[in-house]
Amino acid sequence: MKLLEGKTAIITGASRGIGRGIAEVFAAHGANIAFSYSSSAKAAKELEEKLSAQGVKVKGYQSDASNFAQSQEFVDAVVAEFGGVDILVNNAGITKDNLLMRISEEDFDKVIEVNLKSVFNMTKAVQRFMLKQRKGSIINMSSVVGVKGNAGQSNYAASKAGIIGFTKSIALELGSRNIRCNAIAPGFIETEMTAVLDEKVVQSWRDSIPLKRGGQPEDVANACVFLASDMSAYITGQVLNVDGGMLT
Repeated sequence: MKLLEGKTAIITGASRGIGRGIAEVFAAHGANIAFSYSSSAKAAKELEEKLSAQGVKVKGYQSDASNFAQSQEFVDAVVAEFGGVDILVNNAGITKDNLLMRISEEDFDKVIEVNLKSVFNMTKAVQRFMLKQRKGSIINMSSVVGVKGNAGQSNYAASKAGIIGFTKSIALELGSRNIRCNAIAPGFIETEMTAVLDEKVVQSWRDSIPLKRGGQPEDVANACVFLASDMSAYITGQVLNVDGGMLT
């Protein structure tokens, strides 16, 4: 059963990692996909071709979600090309980890800008169209770090905690128009970013998780499918932890 048949989804930062996993699973469920990427044009083209083979419409756009004007232009272009937008997945994000005593103002600002302001930019851009059609699902990518904090990640934790507050506020604002807004808080997800880490360190993280493994991008993507589909029609303003029991 294809849960997203005929729906159009916008996914930010989808050329790799969790974003790519979401795009792949959404396409398998019949969604047409418009995705943004910052610099990896080759990876974006490969993803376009791979997903298009599944019989859905797919187009990548080079766009910076942390830039307000570019976000508006991106969404306008998607609506013109696809005829509308039903789902927004705010996935774009970066890390610039450091202890507070060493972190620069620039690194703090950049993480807030890319991780948190991008969610404001993109949500504001899609809400005009979702309000007109009186439906929509917005999914914001937070993190377990945004729920519990983490030493050396004050900027990242602040941005991801901010996403949770923003999500709950938008759920309250837009609920009467049948627009839902939820957040997902992934735990330790194994992507190409974690593949370069020392295997012993990674194994120690796996051992500390109740399910004794790291998550895969499709674990997060499956949760996104649920929140994007009509199966979650009565769920809004929630934070779904996809963390193998980390926060239990």
